[in-house]
Amino acid sequence: MSAVSIVDVSYVAVPATAALPPEPIKLTAMEALWLPFPVLQHVLFYEVAGSPPFDSVVRSLRSSLGATLASFAPLAGKLVYLEGTGDVAIACSASDAVKFVAAESDADVRRLAGDELHDLATFQKLVPELDMGKLPTSVLAVQATRLEGGLAVGVTVHHGVADGKSLWMFLEAWAAACRGEATPVATPCFDRSAIKLHLGEEIARTVLRKYAPKLPQVAELEIFVEQRNRFTRRTFTVDAQQIERLKQRIARDGEARGAPLRRPPSTFVAVVATAWTCFARCKTTAADDGEVFLLFIADVRERLDPPVGAGYFGSCLTVRVARLPVRDIHGDGALAAAASAIQEEIAKVAEDPLAGWDFLRLMETLVPVMERAMNVSGSPAFRPYDVGDFGWGKPRRTEPIRMNHDGQVALVRAKDGRAVQVSVSLLRSAHMQGFKSQLLELLG
Repeated sequence: MSAVSIVDVSYVAVPATAALPPEPIKLTAMEALWLPFPVLQHVLFYEVAGSPPFDSVVRSLRSSLGATLASFAPLAGKLVYLEGTGDVAIACSASDAVKFVAAESDADVRRLAGDELHDLATFQKLVPELDMGKLPTSVLAVQATRLEGGLAVGVTVHHGVADGKSLWMFLEAWAAACRGEATPVATPCFDRSAIKLHLGEEIARTVLRKYAPKLPQVAELEIFVEQRNRFTRRTFTVDAQQIERLKQRIARDGEARGAPLRRPPSTFVAVVATAWTCFARCKTTAADDGEVFLLFIADVRERLDPPVGAGYFGSCLTVRVARLPVRDIHGDGALAAAASAIQEEIAKVAEDPLAGWDFLRLMETLVPVMERAMNVSGSPAFRPYDVGDFGWGKPRRTEPIRMNHDGQVALVRAKDGRAVQVSVSLLRSAHMQGFKSQLLELLG
């Protein structure tokens, strides 16, 4: 662990000319679910030779953040509890601003960005702290940290306000503004009315009464608090050739099993089937009874009827659960069996996008078997290395900081634009070694 010292804390306001939402933006039921574990955090590392003075970098980041907030004004607001109605909402005023932390460390960016095994204690100091345990609370804070040989940009955002797609939409706009370019993304839409056609306000209030019964106090689920700092974290990269070989093997093994896949496996299916097989094999033996489970999060913006549109800024997610007998995951056709089970659940998302929106209820049903459940977040469609260029090149590496579950896997498109980056958290180092051994074997 390396020391990280805060050198300045300032606040970036929304431009005076920007239009603020006239009314508080009430969280939908999908968003209210995130109050018990609200923090979404990412850090981006940059190796910069002969970089401009850090003060200059901070000025550029601050000024471009202010310009970006003209379109993303609710991110400068606060999450508040509306006692009169029982809602939680984003409230915006002209006095609101985003906390901007400037810090410095003697940590070497090449080490932090290059190690397979995470220096999690240092990573956690490269993202800003926000106390989200009591409302009102800010929904966004950012941090810039000078490192030896480069810098890090860290972002903390409330998960009830933004999912992964929204986070990268914001970062793409901020980075483009910092480069002095026009925003390359669609104008963000904070209108929740389309979601309320499907999940009304009363359902959101029911969620809040069940999972945050002591509002405005919000207690994070204790199981996640206990586990998080004990995780072993590693990042692996599955390159384009390996992905293609996995797809071919899955299709071939499906034919050999007499159960061909319904369609050729996508990159998501191939990579997740491989990770699930590695996870299940490191947690079980071929002689074990029972099942292994996979939870994966799906964005349903475009699947709703009517769809809410790609520019929708919020959390718009559903969860599906795939399962397999333990014996299948240890068999010769494990990858094909896993891929087939994943495809079946993806098909169910298309059939009924909202069936798994209450993911906390789904998780409650899996509590007795959580030791055998892998949880996938992110997507190969997320391209942080392409969108995260603030003017000093693509990130050397980007990582999620807050991973809540033993067996959580986070995916993004890798730096070369073709490979997939797979970040893994496991409680036991022996399980991580088993995961790595299985992955190397399956990738050949």
